[in-house]
Amino acid sequence: MSIGIGGIIGAILGFLFTRSIFGSLIGYFIGSSFDRVKVKSSGSYEQFRDRFNRAQYGEDYYTSRLTQNDFATALLILSGAVMKADGKVLKSELDYVKTFFKQQFSPNLAAKYISDFKHILQKNFALSDVCDKINQSMPLRQRTLLIQYLFGIAKADGHVSEQEETIIHRIANYFRISKIEYDQIKSMFYKDVSNAYKILGISNDSSDEELKKAYRKMAVKHHPDKFNQSGEEQLKAAKEKFQKIQEAYEQIKKERGLK
Repeated sequence: MSIGIGGIIGAILGFLFTRSIFGSLIGYFIGSSFDRVKVKSSGSYEQFRDRFNRAQYGEDYYTSRLTQNDFATALLILSGAVMKADGKVLKSELDYVKTFFKQQFSPNLAAKYISDFKHILQKNFALSDVCDKINQSMPLRQRTLLIQYLFGIAKADGHVSEQEETIIHRIANYFRISKIEYDQIKSMFYKDVSNAYKILGISNDSSDEELKKAYRKMAVKHHPDKFNQSGEEQLKAAKEKFQKIQEAYEQIKKERGLK
């Protein structure tokens, strides 16, 4: 599959404006959409624009944008699904999403996506199709960070509800994230000793030596230095996960009376 010039330019501009891997990805997808748009010679650009502006903003409209590799739309759809899971959309959750998009885009583009989000929240989408689009474009490691982002939305009000966790779990399955990896991410948002063990990927009957070995393995795997060349938001998420790993290790050591 050839890469269009619009996608390349979009990726470069996305990274320059946001210094973020998410921004670069979104820029690429938006740029790619221009490579695919062809206005017929019998119609002017203004006619094309008018037909576009008259389009109904239903599920089909947003789904068509996914076929143009609009990653931001996909992310908004997943965000909305988590927010609506417990039957109520809270201001704290909406603020979390707004802050994220303001960090990723220029003020004008962020405002556009936030405006789109109001329409998206009123619609229902096939999450499997949305996740499939993301799977085609994003490696597994970045998809795990998206699950971390979705848990951040759910926890914005201080509590992850059972319904929210169910939706996130379903999305993680669509993302082909393993149960162990999912439990490690999930445990970052719940505080008790049993979750500390899950963060490190071991059971509470593991030996002290197994505990230390698991910690060293996780610390190397998720050290923020591995994300130095990534965007600001991805590096921030990696630092948060690394901190949770350290906290889990210290919590278990304290419970076991280890030095």
